[in-house]
Amino acid sequence: MGRISVPPRSATHRMLVPALAGLSILVLAGCGAGPGTAVSAPSASVSAPSADAGAGTPTASPTDLPVAAAGGPSAAALMVCSKEIQEKVVQILALDSAPGNGATWADKLFTCTYALPAGSLVLSVKEAADPDAAHAYLQELQRSRAGAAPIEGLANLGFQAFQTPASAVFVKDNFVLTVDAAALPEPLGPHEVTRAAFAYQVATTVLACWSE
Repeated sequence: MGRISVPPRSATHRMLVPALAGLSILVLAGCGAGPGTAVSAPSASVSAPSADAGAGTPTASPTDLPVAAAGGPSAAALMVCSKEIQEKVVQILALDSAPGNGATWADKLFTCTYALPAGSLVLSVKEAADPDAAHAYLQELQRSRAGAAPIEGLANLGFQAFQTPASAVFVKDNFVLTVDAAALPEPLGPHEVTRAAFAYQVATTVLACWSE
């Protein structure tokens, strides 16, 4: 992959620089399951991590989740709670064990919450009726988030996206992906990345899975 550059004076550039160094590795890493692969799904409501899950105790692995009935989240949405994403979080933060997670599905919004030792990481996918509705949803989110700035240039991987100091949001087709690290302290992991950079790394991993 060629060099990725972002306008040097933008707020987006300041947030993304730490993440871009490892972007080629993330995009090329691949996933064992793509949007068309059958993945275990939650029912309308799945218990969130218990209070002691913050210490890294697994509460529900992706394979423990009940199988979805008709009208449940798509395989693309389920990817945010998959083993591949769980392992990527472990890799980025150099965790000793896989974090527990819990998932919910309501109003076409699939949410997966990872219970990390330092706090919660929340990944969600909004399944809109069509791409236009997805873009409108992203724009609404961007207007409501403090410090939101568009991710521009090659850093957005060709998708409409924005970032805050603790989250990253991308739209692809009729899906809106949000990675929210606001409940975590910074810096994070052995490389001491910011919450924004961490959220971006996780988001681009999901996008790589969706592109397979």
